[in-house]
Amino acid sequence: MSLYSSNDTLQLVRNGHAAMSALNVLTAADIDLALRALSISVIANSKKILRANQSDLEKMDPTDFRYDRLRLTKERLADISKAISSVVMLPSPLGHILSWDVRDNGMVIRRVSVPLGVIGIVYEARPNVTLDVFSLCFKSGNVCLLKGSKDAYATNRMIVDLIREALSSVHFDPNVVQLLPPDHEATNDLITADGLVDMVIPRGGSRLIQYVRAHASVPVIETGAGICHIYFDEAGDAGIARAVVDNAKTRRVSVCNALDTLLIHKNKLGDLPEICQLLAESKVRLHVDSNACEALKGYYPAELLQGGAVEQDAHTEYLGYAMNVFTVGSLKEAVVHINTIGSKHSESIITEDAVAADYFQREVDAACVYVNLPTSFTDGGQFGLGAEIGISTQKMHARGPMGLEALTTYKWLINGTGQIRSK
Repeated sequence: MSLYSSNDTLQLVRNGHAAMSALNVLTAADIDLALRALSISVIANSKKILRANQSDLEKMDPTDFRYDRLRLTKERLADISKAISSVVMLPSPLGHILSWDVRDNGMVIRRVSVPLGVIGIVYEARPNVTLDVFSLCFKSGNVCLLKGSKDAYATNRMIVDLIREALSSVHFDPNVVQLLPPDHEATNDLITADGLVDMVIPRGGSRLIQYVRAHASVPVIETGAGICHIYFDEAGDAGIARAVVDNAKTRRVSVCNALDTLLIHKNKLGDLPEICQLLAESKVRLHVDSNACEALKGYYPAELLQGGAVEQDAHTEYLGYAMNVFTVGSLKEAVVHINTIGSKHSESIITEDAVAADYFQREVDAACVYVNLPTSFTDGGQFGLGAEIGISTQKMHARGPMGLEALTTYKWLINGTGQIRSK
């Protein structure tokens, strides 16, 4: 029997807000106990989750790029369970004294980390987000309001039921997590719930993010959309580039850190067939400019080579087996292109020139800037954060993979012995 029954969005939000007081009294050990129970439950109930997931998958076209995001497997559930366990092993981000000062009058001022409060997540067909987000929110003492899509509703509902059962099994208030209805109206109710919601984080494509940013009256952190580049420098190693470009593009094409554009120095076009060799094996369609097209003719499958790439292609987040190849005349030109076109997510340079690498990392305006590495490493787990609530592409409060620390703020605690202000 489901533990979740209400379809009244605002009432669910109020229930979550009211549960904040229950979270405030939990110790770090209490929180870890509940997360351990959840990690075990994910594996123990994997068949139930996969059955619910299959019912969602049957309603989606397998050729839709969202299908891979929606699909869960035993292996993915095992990875999610491990991620929850890794969050348990991380130290609590709460109660840290960030600064301490004793004023001349004896007044003691401390700045201490505390939860953000009630966090709403608006996301698309990614049921793994449900567990990642909850574990991070709960570990950091935050209430979690989940607004998933219709595409993943059966899976999300099953997962949230299991989360609430795990909380109830260790005698915690299950209202610290709420699954909101999947309709569009619920999004509007969530992002305008002033006084009840402290922050909303949209995870998905640019349309979703732009909609939330334009219509929200509560604070928003932008995450998700990624137009990612790799620049192959004049001093780049083709062997490194071949492996890095392939991993960045084909490891998982539907995620936000997947490669969309390869920029190549004009003097390195002779290396392009070697760099693209593995992409051909994965049947990646290349949108290329005239120089890149000439360099690849006879080396890359003609049916996968589309010449005449234009600015519209440069602005495309492909989320599939397609990418661009553009030729640039210099490192500076590559940086200008990235800072003009990129989404400030993840960018990389392939080079053996330390000066070029330093310039690229200093001048590129993005959350994550790599040297001789694929953009696929932009991930909370890879960064040692246990999991992530999203990849922030803005600069206020948090930037890049958001883990536990990004889900906290601070308060000032001031103690005295009766001092009064004289000025």
